[in-house]
Amino acid sequence: MKAKKQRLILALLGLGAVVGAGLLAASGLKTEASFFFAPGDVAGIDLPLGKAVRLGGMVADKSIRHDADGVTIHFVVEDGKAKVPVVFKGIAPDLFKENSGVVAEGEFRADGSFVASNLLAKHDERYMPPELDGKMHKTGSLKS
Repeated sequence: MKAKKQRLILALLGLGAVVGAGLLAASGLKTEASFFFAPGDVAGIDLPLGKAVRLGGMVADKSIRHDADGVTIHFVVEDGKAKVPVVFKGIAPDLFKENSGVVAEGEFRADGSFVASNLLAKHDERYMPPELDGKMHKTGSLKS
């Protein structure tokens, strides 16, 4: 077999391997991908029922309510255009509070509410962990 034909066969095998790896990665990610919605995005559309999605926005003021079981939390996510009621069963992150950003992972119910399986609290770029808050002066270095 000539060297030119060997290089062509190796190049085709390499291309086939890259395409195969890409298809394998895409099929693996298909089940892990979730869409992101803001409350204004879901107003007036057919909700993706039974699909894993993310709902992001601000926790509405005075909307957090805890059930008697101690682990179920009801709150409202808003974005200035619409509001979506959310139910979460579990331990909320430390940064989860009213008037702060949140991303809830879960699925929509037929009544338009959202059942969250995970909460991700968002913070701004000026976030300071509670342990360090007050221990830094204006230059940004830690005091001993």
